[in-house]
Formats: sequence, C-alpha cells, structure tokens
Amino acid sequence: MRVDLLSREYPPEVYGGAGVHVEYLARELRRLADVRVRCFGAPRDEVGVAAYRVPGGLETANPALQVLGVDLEMAAGCAGADVVHSHTWYANFAGQVAKTLYGMPHVVTTHSLEPLRPWKAEQLGGGYALSSWAERSALASADAVIAVSEGMRRDVLTAYPEISPDRVRVIHNGIDTVEYAPSRNTEALARHGIDPARPYVVFVGRITRQKGLVHLLRAARSFDPGAQIVLCAGAPDTAEIAEEVASLVAELGRTRKGVVWISEMLPRPEVIQILTHAAVFVCPSVYEPMGIVNLEAMACETAVVATATGGIPEVVADGVTGLLVPVEQGPDGEPYDPGAFAAAIAERVGLLLADPDRAAAMGAAGRSRAVEHFSWRSIAERTHRLYTTLARVGT
Repeated sequence: MRVDLLSREYPPEVYGGAGVHVEYLARELRRLADVRVRCFGAPRDEVGVAAYRVPGGLETANPALQVLGVDLEMAAGCAGADVVHSHTWYANFAGQVAKTLYGMPHVVTTHSLEPLRPWKAEQLGGGYALSSWAERSALASADAVIAVSEGMRRDVLTAYPEISPDRVRVIHNGIDTVEYAPSRNTEALARHGIDPARPYVVFVGRITRQKGLVHLLRAARSFDPGAQIVLCAGAPDTAEIAEEVASLVAELGRTRKGVVWISEMLPRPEVIQILTHAAVFVCPSVYEPMGIVNLEAMACETAVVATATGGIPEVVADGVTGLLVPVEQGPDGEPYDPGAFAAAIAERVGLLLADPDRAAAMGAAGRSRAVEHFSWRSIAERTHRLYTTLARVGT
C-alpha cells in the first residue's frame, strides 16, 4: 500500500505539533507501508519526501491563496497513491483535490480547527475565510477524519455538524519516549543563561493567541521571586502580538531577575535539557486539541501546569502528573476573566515551586503515563488499519 502524507511542516522546517506528528507518524508507518511525504518549503534530501514552493505568479498573493497554489502542485504528485492523508488546513485542499482527481480515499487528521481560532483573522485577513472554506470542504468530503483527542472529536462534530459521527475516529498524538527522556546534561542551560542552581518555570511554544503566553506573563508577576522564568518562544503570528509579548517580558525583567527569553528555534536535544531541569512546565493555551508539548515535558519527568481545555485533560492527569487550570472562555476563545485565569496559573505554579518533592513525584508519574499510553508505534498501527479498511472499501 502506498500512502501519501500531506503536510505544511516536515523536518527540518517544523514549528508546531502537526509537524512533530507527521515526522513520527511517517517514521513508524514506513514499517507498514510505502510512505511518501509531500510538504511545503525547501527541497529535502530524505528519500520519499517531496517539497513544494509557492508557484510563480503567487509570490505576492494573500498567504492563504499561496497555500492553495502549493496544494494544487502537491495534489498533482499524488497520482498512484492508494490513500492520501492530509494534516491541517494547509494541506487539506491538496488531499481533497487528489481524492476528486484520482479517486483514492482521503483521510484528514485535525490538529486544530479554523472556526475555533478566530484570531487567525489578524494574521490572514480575508485569507481566514479562504482557509476556513478549505478546511470545511475537505473535512465534509473526507472518507475519515482523525481527531487527536476526544475533545477534538467533540469540537469537529460541533463545528461541522454535516459530518457523520461514524466518520470521526480518535487516534491520539504520541511521543517518542526514547528520544524525549530526562537528560542530565546542562550545557544548554549554561549557553542560554539559565542558572541550574535556581528553580525555573518554562514555557515552550509559538507566540500566538492560541498558546496563551500573554496570560502566563501576567501570572508570572506573582511567581516566587527566587524562581527563574524561561521562555522558549518565537515565530510570532503578528507584529501586534510580538510587541505585546516583548512589552510584558520587559516589564517582568524590570521587577525580577532570571527572566530568560529564547526566541530562536532550538535543537531538540537543547529543548529536552531545558525541559528536564525545569521545576515546572506551563502550558497556558486557550486552545489545544491535545498538546504534544505537554507529553514532551512529561516524558522528561517534569511536572506540568496546563489549561483544562481541549484535549489537555486527556494527557495531563490532574493531581497526578500535574495541575490543571480551569478556565471559562468566550466565543473568541479568550478567558472571560483574564485576571482570574492568570491568578489560577500563578497559584498552581506556586504550589509546585513550594513543594519540590511533590513536583518530582508528578514528573515521575508523567513519564510513566507517557510511556504506557502514547506510543507512536501503536498510533501508526491504528492509523494503518484505518487506511486498509478505506482502501478495501474504495476498490
């Protein structure tokens, strides 16, 4: 069986959870099928991977229109596949066109949903309507929709009631617990100015409304003054949110020592070191279908404080592997009461900073949970079984 995986992201150009998902899914699926990866960006050296740039004539077009241009070229390359499997709206249109043109089944994995990310209008302008159309059209016509959590499945069926529930399956994201494991090395800490002798709270993620970094920065005003704050945060969605984050970081820096902001994309071994030695990892997301980054922190034996939203409660066991932060959200996804949300984050972070033994126990429990429940091999096997069922139906 030949499977074409369609994705905007693929190593080395990975900036979010969807790219991590495709990287590891492709690796494990190659044990079971002939896998071709089609992605955006610069040419890749890896066998079986084709990358596509924005077609000539669209270089100055709206970014969403550029995406659809790339998708058409990706779809043309899918001739001969038995199944196409697209990830995120960036590649959904390519899968839909390939299905229509060549008649093969189309599987969609939903890592997020455009209707639940209204802040994307800040980034895409009118292109947000185009991205929303591309996603809705692809999901409505897909042979199967994979949700990365039960929370995401509920969101899919609520946002797109035209989709039959029996076409939406839950297959969680995974984690490589051999690669993501506690690291005793501290070179990365020294390189980035983190004092290993002082506890620190760490955030890892993009600068976007979705990840809730501004709420964490406001919460950090109340953190124990003896704790450092480490922000592995870059790739801002807009100039406005970049400016807001920079202002909040500068404010923190004027009132406390040990605020470390790392804006560049770090090599994975460095991220693992930084996660391992943190006292607490914080995921303040206001929208998170599952949140691979929580699994990464757990696999590194670090206690997690995370928002009780989306699929996060399926990953972080409250009171066992970390502490969940309740939030009441408005139609735009933002907390109704941002101050109360920031205070709740600060309270839970404070509990773990004040009780290192409890945090360590949660970290150990988190690694056990990651190892036992989120294996990429198991996820690939379940995905392959779905392909096999669809390919038989389509013949």
